[in-house]
Amino acid sequence: MGAKGDISVVRDDGGRVIRAAGPGLVDLQVNGYAGVDFNDSKVERLTLDGVRAAFETMRRCGVVSVLVTIVTGPIEQMVARVVRMAELRKADELLSSMIAGFHIEGPFISSEDGPRGAHPLEHVTTPKDLPDLLGQFQNASGRCVRLLTLAPELPGAMELITDASADGVVVALGHHKADAETIDRAVEAGAKMCTHLGNASHYTLPRLDNYVQRQLADDRLSAGFIADGHHIPFPTLKNFLRAKTPQRSVLVTDAIMAANMPPGAYGIGDVTCQVHENGFVSHDDSPSLAGSVLTMDRAVINVARHCDVPFETAWAMASTQPAELIGLSVPEKIEVDVTDEGFVRR
Repeated sequence: MGAKGDISVVRDDGGRVIRAAGPGLVDLQVNGYAGVDFNDSKVERLTLDGVRAAFETMRRCGVVSVLVTIVTGPIEQMVARVVRMAELRKADELLSSMIAGFHIEGPFISSEDGPRGAHPLEHVTTPKDLPDLLGQFQNASGRCVRLLTLAPELPGAMELITDASADGVVVALGHHKADAETIDRAVEAGAKMCTHLGNASHYTLPRLDNYVQRQLADDRLSAGFIADGHHIPFPTLKNFLRAKTPQRSVLVTDAIMAANMPPGAYGIGDVTCQVHENGFVSHDDSPSLAGSVLTMDRAVINVARHCDVPFETAWAMASTQPAELIGLSVPEKIEVDVTDEGFVRR
């Protein structure tokens, strides 16, 4: 039995981890899961039985805490989704224990192709245009917004970063095209994190001096990474983790409703996605990514196997480190068998 902090592992004769125990996994970015879209345009389809089943599926592979992620859409729908998920959280013991709060990803993001990602252009706006929107989300959620992703170059963004940080909301830079000065100002205003760093960026960037490299080099910023091999090739992710360091890195899934489901057509809000046999999720059959089907247990395994990171360190990147980043207590302890397919709760 080997251990690192509160994480212990059992390895087979070949050195591969076959069993592990430690703080449960914490996913800061989940748009949907197991056939349920948390961003469904018709909130009445978010039933207690359906949402609970999705969270039970997550829990079986080691996840104990989640930030339900609400993405860009019509404002009234975004607020309605928060209201509905908050109601379900109050109504069910499992959901109350697992839903740690909300991650609001949009609508304050870049309108440009590339940085905007799969978010619908018609619903993108600025903090200057909707200065009270965060307050609406806080009221709708019972003051449970824990993470806000925005583009710092937008009008009114610096004021929102300051206000959100003072309100206990962690601000993450994402879906943006900010220059070095703007990134620095955002960090000075209170931004602490980068959302899925390396993704939602222009298809072509200046080779050595660009906003991805600037955020990698800024030690004041933690970063989330989607370790599915599609969002960032594993050799590139290995380099990113060396630059940011595992201690300032957290693993996220950015999972959509297709996670733990077979290939086929799915959606996130009003956006249509296609899940291919290899797990790549495309937006309307284009090369653009639209979330993932990654699970947190697979993220840990991928980083340990492909990025030269010790298993215990990868586990911390998916458990205690994201919890600490958003101010959660140490997650409940779990024990799992580790297989090639993922974790199985013991």
